[in-house]
Amino acid sequence: MSVLAPARMRPADVVRVGGSGLRTRPLRAFLSALGIAIGIAAMIAVVGISSSSRAELDRQLATLGTNLLTVTPGQGLFGEDATLPNESVEMISRIGPVTQVAAIGTVSEVKVYRNDKIPSAQSGGISVRAAHLNLPDTVSATMANGTWLNLATARYPAAVLGADTAKRLGIGAAGINVQIYVGSKWFTVIGLLDKAPLAPELDSAVLVGWQAAETYLGFDGHPTTVYARTDDSQVEAVRNVLAQTANPKAPNEVKVSRPSDALAARQATDRAFTGLLLGLGAVALLVGGVGVANTMVISVLERRSEIGLRRSLGATRGQIRTQFLAEALLLSALGGAGGVGLGVIVTGVYSTTQQWPTIVPAWASTGGIAATLVIGAIAGLYPAIRAARLAPTEALATT
Repeated sequence: MSVLAPARMRPADVVRVGGSGLRTRPLRAFLSALGIAIGIAAMIAVVGISSSSRAELDRQLATLGTNLLTVTPGQGLFGEDATLPNESVEMISRIGPVTQVAAIGTVSEVKVYRNDKIPSAQSGGISVRAAHLNLPDTVSATMANGTWLNLATARYPAAVLGADTAKRLGIGAAGINVQIYVGSKWFTVIGLLDKAPLAPELDSAVLVGWQAAETYLGFDGHPTTVYARTDDSQVEAVRNVLAQTANPKAPNEVKVSRPSDALAARQATDRAFTGLLLGLGAVALLVGGVGVANTMVISVLERRSEIGLRRSLGATRGQIRTQFLAEALLLSALGGAGGVGLGVIVTGVYSTTQQWPTIVPAWASTGGIAATLVIGAIAGLYPAIRAARLAPTEALATT
């Protein structure tokens, strides 16, 4: 008498049997899949938003350029504030690879007010700076409204406001030709600047012509920040000689920096912050995995009679184990797919509101699905083994 070998389950049969188990308890399956989805969505959104932010930052760097160097005075031998020589701008312009040079000079002890009725103690933290005419081109600054200083207006009490200064003074985008009180003199606003990423000190400043600052505000003529554009291939070479060129007598009293380094540092900070948020997303994913495991364990306990009946009809332990493992994988895959979709939507919405490019790396989506399958396999392994170990008589006796 020959014994028939148990029928083998094809992949389609495994999926069908596993799906039938989920369909019988839709609410429980949905809640378990939701736990997985939340974890994956959190991870995808973190990676996507971070990648979109870095792409925008890279775009800004590519647009603004990384070949801008700034020269500022440091401190003297005994800790006193140093100054740059008046001729430092002209000397820096003689360096061969330098293509553009511009400077600003801080006008000390001069405060800015919207009108002359405001108490003198309420300065608002606004600085006054004399500016060269080629400053916007050198630092890649753009006008939000109005015009920049020219040969004519630089000699008279005319001013251009930084982006933050305009807000503090309550001057909107259309606030051209209004007057502000600078020191003890009325100045006419002729232009408003956009934010200047490579020269953030301009955002909170009132910018006036060099000659006007000397004539009306008692400016001493010393530049406090010199901006130099160089050939891209010669940035480090120029950087090494800028201090000696700007102040040959005391190069140790000169600071040289590259504003784009600050943007790159911000990018590195974003990466570290992303790592932290990914850790939180992983915790959420782990919680979702525990939910899947809990669902599968309860499912085994509730379906003991089904397991016993299938075993008595010839199903092997391996087939029972495969059935419950397939249910766990399907449950996790559904949650993973939903989480990836939700994460992409969140990334797209947030990036659009920030006017960033929407970028979700392919590795994040595929990795998210892979992570859910691994979590599902681990979460469903114990319940599957437990179901397979039930003897037919034991399972049927408990019904």
